[in-house]
Amino acid sequence: MEITRSVETTAPVEKVFAYLSDFTHTEEWDPGTVSTRRVAGDGGEGTKYHNVSKFAGSKTELTYTVRTHVPNERFVLVGQNKTVTATDTMTFSPTATGTRVTYNAAFEFKGLFGKVAPVLSPVLAIAFKKLGDEAEKGLQDNLDKLGK
Repeated sequence: MEITRSVETTAPVEKVFAYLSDFTHTEEWDPGTVSTRRVAGDGGEGTKYHNVSKFAGSKTELTYTVRTHVPNERFVLVGQNKTVTATDTMTFSPTATGTRVTYNAAFEFKGLFGKVAPVLSPVLAIAFKKLGDEAEKGLQDNLDKLGK
């Protein structure tokens, strides 16, 4: 299951990348995030974050590892727990008036949940669309503040 959203802001790409590549800022823009803290690393490749999120009424914890950190271009993290692997990919493009960010979140379900996820696909699709819409609004609102 995947969610992809793009937002444009007047903030320069350097500010946008610095803000989003500090994954602790998910607490500000991602309404599903309860908390995110850096547990190892300097923010670059190999950095680890502990994330607690709420999705469809349940809390889940993931350990994210930064896999790709190309300043002002691309930022990729992979989050894992027993039931899911989440790959979050952010690409950054300068525009004539600021920056375009494309955010893709891909979820691969494991174990028993992985076996029943295809059956639940219509319900999950609704929940993930809502999550994507709320995250897009949070991104837009917070990135616009950077441009002021």
